[in-house]
Amino acid sequence: MTISVKVPDLGVDAAEVIELLVKPGETVKKEQPIAVLESDKASLELPAPEDGVFVSWSVAVGTSVKEGDALCVIEVAGADAASAAEKPAEAKVEVASEPKASTEPVQEAEASSAPAASAPVVDKSAEPQAPRAPTAASAAETAPSKAVHAGPAVRRLARELGVDLAALPSGQGPNGRLLKEDVHTWVKSRLSQAPASGGGSGMNFGELPPEPDYTKWGEITLTPRSRIQRKSAENLARSSLMVPQVTQFDLADITELEAFRLTQRDRFKADGLSLTMTALAAKTVAYLLREMPQFNASLSRDGESLVLKQYVNLGIAVDTPNGLMVPVLHNADRMSLREIAEQLGVLAEQARSGKLPPAAMQGASFTISSLGGIGGTAFTPLVNWPEVAILGLSRAGKAPVWNGSAFEPRLQLPLSLSYDHRVIDGAAAARFTTRLAALMADIRQLLI
Repeated sequence: MTISVKVPDLGVDAAEVIELLVKPGETVKKEQPIAVLESDKASLELPAPEDGVFVSWSVAVGTSVKEGDALCVIEVAGADAASAAEKPAEAKVEVASEPKASTEPVQEAEASSAPAASAPVVDKSAEPQAPRAPTAASAAETAPSKAVHAGPAVRRLARELGVDLAALPSGQGPNGRLLKEDVHTWVKSRLSQAPASGGGSGMNFGELPPEPDYTKWGEITLTPRSRIQRKSAENLARSSLMVPQVTQFDLADITELEAFRLTQRDRFKADGLSLTMTALAAKTVAYLLREMPQFNASLSRDGESLVLKQYVNLGIAVDTPNGLMVPVLHNADRMSLREIAEQLGVLAEQARSGKLPPAAMQGASFTISSLGGIGGTAFTPLVNWPEVAILGLSRAGKAPVWNGSAFEPRLQLPLSLSYDHRVIDGAAAARFTTRLAALMADIRQLLI
């Protein structure tokens, strides 16, 4: 008998079919991947729910699907068919660390078919909006509506940037399909037509000049980038374009905090947990965001209001073989230190193995990026829009500090706080890092 396979809960509103892995007439095994969907920051493999013979597809490459949509038809036999007939056949979602088809953050926050993107329900009218390209009377706003060949990820990006896809020429994709690159190129061309800035200096930010022919100077090798790396690049480019960012630097004396960490390390290790400085920083930041809620906010679309979130969801940047990913500690302010350490371990392992669920990468309200395990003294992390701030942690080091009568060696942790200057001013940023340094110097204050 035949069964109709439905799209399962994807953890996102919708996803785009980017590859069909089997053809009608082929024999499929249970759990064998049959299709690949593109979600935010990851690809999703849909496996066959039963052994059988593949009959037909109900979707095509480029189709946008959501939970409950018809996916395909499979012919099964015997006991499996009888049990399958009693309940709808659903594919179990697996996240592929490297998709097979090429088409952006994981920054964290990127516009994708569902997006960094994940997520608690948010009033769309209160979400921040990208500044519109300076074309008050441009074709994007005056052109009549027409049929547009573009996927959901491209359509969402266009909505965020205020672009009417009907105004764009045919895209670079198959059969003129619009790609994200087409949208970015169009926005750059509009920006290049804006009046020159800088008090008549003639400065103009147009498109980049043509790429040179590198082979003129020697041999080259082209190395394809992973989907996650491409998505992160798009997210970061959009954030740098939309958000006026400033970085505040400071030092936290973590001498006593590190001593405390070492006394607790073996107890955590006995339970299979790792007590890292990132976990301690996450616990401290979650506490501080309740004290200073403007850092746990987003700017509304019209710029008239600040969206203050009543939850603290911390994005924790993780370096993986496939690129940067940002899993989220949901409700971190309600977690104990042990729970934070446990969740960080689970999420980091899922991210590195390519098994991080889409929902685990969505909903962040503040991000922490730690490079302490690698090195460096300071850096300027980019704000993960629509968040308004991100904290960077560099490698701690011993430094002589005057205690009033003599210099003594103290362990100093460099802090780098980047923030959206439309929402946060320099004085508030300095207060944040100063307060954070004080809390990390004496973590017992979290108990008060």
